[in-house]
Amino acid sequence: MSTSNGYGELSREHEEFRRVVRDFAEAEIAPHAAQWDRDHHFPVDVVQKMGELGLFGLTAPEEYGGAGGDFTSLCVAIEELGRVDQSMGITLEAGVGLGINPILTYGTDEQKKQWLPELVAGRALAGFGLTEPGAGSDAGATRTRAELVNDEWVVNGAKQFITNSGSSITSLVTVTARTGVNADGKPEISAIVVPSNTPGFTAEKAYEKLGWHASDTHPLTFEDVHVPAGNLLGERGRGYAQFLATLDDGRVAIAALAVGLIQGCLDLCVSYAGQRQTFGVPIGRKQGVAFQVADLEVMLHAGRLLTYRAAALKDAGAPIKEFKQAAAIAKLYTSESAVTATRIATQVFGGYGFMEEYAVARFYRDAKILEIGEGTSEVQRMLIARGLGLPVE
Repeated sequence: MSTSNGYGELSREHEEFRRVVRDFAEAEIAPHAAQWDRDHHFPVDVVQKMGELGLFGLTAPEEYGGAGGDFTSLCVAIEELGRVDQSMGITLEAGVGLGINPILTYGTDEQKKQWLPELVAGRALAGFGLTEPGAGSDAGATRTRAELVNDEWVVNGAKQFITNSGSSITSLVTVTARTGVNADGKPEISAIVVPSNTPGFTAEKAYEKLGWHASDTHPLTFEDVHVPAGNLLGERGRGYAQFLATLDDGRVAIAALAVGLIQGCLDLCVSYAGQRQTFGVPIGRKQGVAFQVADLEVMLHAGRLLTYRAAALKDAGAPIKEFKQAAAIAKLYTSESAVTATRIATQVFGGYGFMEEYAVARFYRDAKILEIGEGTSEVQRMLIARGLGLPVE
């Protein structure tokens, strides 16, 4: 699949792929999204249909059952799923970005052969256990520990807010843990693959969340969890660095999810403003409404260009500093714009926007986490400032 150019313009092949994913989302997800949200239901059957469509394998090599495609294609798929249901969009984003990609990037040949085929096919899911009760953006504050004993890692600790970590098809979680102390006295952080059926590994009761009700999210506990020494992912002591690189990709993917949300809000507002009448005319004829909808269009175009420019840089193998800056900018702008877009959409719908039977209410609840996950807005501003050469802490 040919990539987009450096300015965020998508190729004909990408737009054709967009239509395929949109058709799937409209047929398999949109009719059920509201009910899944009300029931806090994680639709395993639909997730597996996403796998059958090839969405989890877009960026994976063909030898593991993937399409060997580009990162831009993944962003297109996430955007289109997010347009109708943010929960399914984040399921794909996390399944690939936090589940598959760490193994694909840092795993040994044996680890890839063992885990990737099922994950790529969408028959299984994987999570990435980083955040803890006292360690979020400050991953160096990790308290989970892993001790090497008789050729096994013994893991003890807890993680929280972990996506795709406790579903019926979750096969593993990659966990960051302290494995020692570096020469400078700072903790040595490594990444270890923990299969979900390992004794002592517990996915606790799913969270009662503000939004993303159809996404699978759990706190995790590890009590004397024994896994083979060969489950170390990547180089010992490089877990934190691996995590940071993983987040760069994830920020662009979250930006794509945010763009999908803005598109969804715009679609709903254009339709509603053309149909809802007050004082005998559609509300879309009123400048107070029309101008707000126009603002959604501006945010959509700006956010989409920023997102796909960053994705194009990733696909082109741009210098890491340039990509990191573009990723942070895209994530910051689109996530904050998505929150604004849902507020505008709810306002356009008036009292109906406050009713759960309308999708804008669900979108309103789903939006806020976009400013938090994969690095908060404050972290993005810090990264952008550092990219400008400012020594911000």
